[in-house]
Amino acid sequence: MKHWRIEQVAWDRFDPSKVDPEIVPLVKAAAMVEKNGGDYALYLNGVFHDDPDFRQAADHWAREEIQHGDALGRWATLADPSWDFDAAFRRYRDGFKIDIHADASIRGSRTGELIARCMVETGTSSYYTALGEATEEPVLKEICRLIAADEFRHFKLFYDHMRRYLARERLSFLGRLRVAAGRIGESEDDELAYAYHCGNEPESAGYDHDRCIASYMARAMGCYRYRHVERGMGMIFKAVGLPPRGRLSDLAARGAWRLLQWRTGRYRRMVARAAEAGRTRPREALRAAA
Repeated sequence: MKHWRIEQVAWDRFDPSKVDPEIVPLVKAAAMVEKNGGDYALYLNGVFHDDPDFRQAADHWAREEIQHGDALGRWATLADPSWDFDAAFRRYRDGFKIDIHADASIRGSRTGELIARCMVETGTSSYYTALGEATEEPVLKEICRLIAADEFRHFKLFYDHMRRYLARERLSFLGRLRVAAGRIGESEDDELAYAYHCGNEPESAGYDHDRCIASYMARAMGCYRYRHVERGMGMIFKAVGLPPRGRLSDLAARGAWRLLQWRTGRYRRMVARAAEAGRTRPREALRAAA
């Protein structure tokens, strides 16, 4: 059972005067990534083909993810009535594919797969909390609050199943840490960059990963505050088997915060340099700015 339904959102409270045009592109991209949850459920069902309990949980998770995409897409259409969510999502599905026929995890083990899922839910829970606090528009604020709560529950879902598989597979601490770090590093892959392209750029622009990830990250990273990074670090520590609170977690959070600030500045400079370049090809301008 879903914890909320899209019809329960107070859509009549939408206030166009409080829409931040810098946030709208983020919502458009997020809508497509979330709505694509069905393909990830197919992938997970293949990896856990002989685990009916987890497969049922994965299917329920996917239904909630798809609802997230529909809610975000509906809001983005209110904010930009000219935007065609269905057409943008078709472009995204046509151009971004995952292996829905896999019968084994790309992480090397089922424990590793579930740790990777925990990293994703850590990121989304923190992100939607940050986005909801960054916007003044009341409907988006409500949607982000609802999604962030779902994503936190999803973290617990994958964490509980991860603990079950860890007892069987005995994945070492270093192995868990390697999977977690690897999945965090994938946050700048084509999933988000291509979603940004399909949601915000015409097909005639052509897809350029560097341009799109810089445009997305320059906006998204600006929404974070230290408390969001601190909370996320605690969740990461918990997933890999470390105490979620303590001196080590605090040090890691401070380091992650400094890194995020540096990367935010770097991406903003890349976007500004690309805009100034005008006649220079996007990839050349971005590389020159990096």
